Amino acid sequence: MKNRTDINIAAIAKKTLQVEAAAIDNLQKFINADFEQSVALIAACTGRVVVTGIGKSAIIGQKIVATLNSTGTPALYMHAADAIHGDLGMIRDEDVILCISKSGNSPEIKVLVPLVKSFGNKLIAMTGNIDSYLALEADLLLNTTVDQEACPNNLAPTTSTTAQLAMGDALAVCLIEWHGFTAADFAKFHPGGTLGKKLYLKVLDLCRQHDAPKVYLDSSLKNVIVAISSGMLGVTAVLDSNDQLSGIITDGDLRRMLEKSMSTDNVTASDIMSRHPKTIQCDELAVNALEMMRQHDITQLLVLDDKKYIGIIHLHDLIREGII
Repeated sequence: MKNRTDINIAAIAKKTLQVEAAAIDNLQKFINADFEQSVALIAACTGRVVVTGIGKSAIIGQKIVATLNSTGTPALYMHAADAIHGDLGMIRDEDVILCISKSGNSPEIKVLVPLVKSFGNKLIAMTGNIDSYLALEADLLLNTTVDQEACPNNLAPTTSTTAQLAMGDALAVCLIEWHGFTAADFAKFHPGGTLGKKLYLKVLDLCRQHDAPKVYLDSSLKNVIVAISSGMLGVTAVLDSNDQLSGIITDGDLRRMLEKSMSTDNVTASDIMSRHPKTIQCDELAVNALEMMRQHDITQLLVLDDKKYIGIIHLHDLIREGII
């Protein structure tokens, strides 16, 4: 393939984004009573939202299904062509049907719509042609009309599918608010990957993977060095005689002590430690530990169970789990 020097790639890309952004902005005027009733209908549904479509609209439908499922609204995808060859069997009486089509006049849609209506299910249309067969036959209409496709030939579905996707997101977000869907609820459906870990992984899950290095106020320098080395975290907690946290000693504290050329014969942990160390409770989310480390420009936190020292969470733990 020859290099094209006669086109401005950056200008074309920017124009594409401008056209699609304008189309999304224009959707605001289509948020009407039908949209509000669609949200209420789906929210009251005791079944699933069955999303169907053909061509590029079908692919957008799959994404909408994924978003609804992950945010607490049960949904499933049914390809319009497959529906009339047996997949209609997945529809239950209590389901709501969302049919997506740019033209609203595709042959498959014209076959499918009367079949769905014969079942008695409520039908929501998402289309860019409000005079189409789909729009006129549906119970409710989500208007995704666009002025033009970003495609230079005004043919390839680009702006129209972007509008469908955005309208689907608007629908999903309204349902999130309707149901009071929280971050804790979100975590239940996203246990895998980095996102899931940010939502459910606790400090305790990470700190218990290590020993909890500790010395006491009167511990010798040798014992301090052994504790820091054995823990392999570059740090140890310092406890008083009642096992209450008094301070922290890092390998940096040791280096600074040696740089002062002070005699080390009678040095104890209390002479080296930093008082008032940064701590975090064991039931906190690991991502909160990361935020504290960033805020204070440190690489570890001492972990407490109420007031009892139980271990250390290190920046490397968060890196290893993909939290960063």
